Amino acid sequence: QVQLVESGGGLVQPGGSLRLSCAASGFTVSPYRMSWYRQAPGKERDLVARITRGGISTKYAESVKGRFTISRDNAKNTVYLQMNSLKPEDTAIYYCNANLVGDWGNVVDYWGQGTQVIVSS
Repeated sequence: QVQLVESGGGLVQPGGSLRLSCAASGFTVSPYRMSWYRQAPGKERDLVARITRGGISTKYAESVKGRFTISRDNAKNTVYLQMNSLKPEDTAIYYCNANLVGDWGNVVDYWGQGTQVIVSS
């Protein structure tokens, strides 16, 4: 059974840090582009950070640049999101995504169930 399971969310004060983890099972993440998205109440789901298959290249939303770091450990089949200097506007449900475009153009897309992050004093 294919699964992405996020963990590490919770309540943190402004300026604090959290590290989210996304553990994959039922498939191997190494050929997949991995991403973190977030969705705040009443808003659309937006891309937060993305990392290429080999982990060489990353991409971040402007709002999190310099504060968040995405990384992957293919040997552990896990992706991480280190979040520092958290702000109240970072409050959202954070989702892990695995994406792959096959040789014939077929798209494989897996999503986790999400983990809640609340930044509040």
